[in-house]
Amino acid sequence: MAKRRLKKVPKAADLTHAAERLRKALVKRTKDELVDVLVELAREDHKLLRRLDARFELEAPPKELVAATRQAISDATDFDEREINYNFDYDYEAYSEVKRNLGRLIDQGHLRQAMELSLELMKEGSCQVEMSDEGLMTSDIEECFSVVVKALKKCDLPPSEVITWCEAMSKSDRVGFIYERELQGLRDHFEASPS
Repeated sequence: MAKRRLKKVPKAADLTHAAERLRKALVKRTKDELVDVLVELAREDHKLLRRLDARFELEAPPKELVAATRQAISDATDFDEREINYNFDYDYEAYSEVKRNLGRLIDQGHLRQAMELSLELMKEGSCQVEMSDEGLMTSDIEECFSVVVKALKKCDLPPSEVITWCEAMSKSDRVGFIYERELQGLRDHFEASPS
């Protein structure tokens, strides 16, 4: 039987030299060439697009934000089923994008869409927590919800709508503890409010 050969991992010094050669080559290019290359790469790699979006705070209409947030939820909550009951890697940058986009939607006056996306995140995120060993991504999920709950505390939506959303969030939680106290506190607040 043939033995498996380990791949040679590049040394940090090799990568540093490669990065320096790249810098020298890029300095010789025009601004337009660099912009074209960045846009082309971002079209091919949504993770790169996410990083550029975060870095340059790109403006996007609500429809694009919703689509980008759905993609980020999918990326963030993805896991390999072969790694169930392990502390598997997850895309924490995607969770950061979800949080950022929920805030952007709310700032643009689209709180209901942020609420809907939060429900999707609860369904997918709680499944990911359930399938992992220790649920290390729980705090990332809760940080996303904090943006929406903070806005709901100050909103003028009918109390019954907020209470219904809180109940739907709790029912969508497969593990029964994600953001539980905060959702109950929000529900209690709105149940005490005049309708």
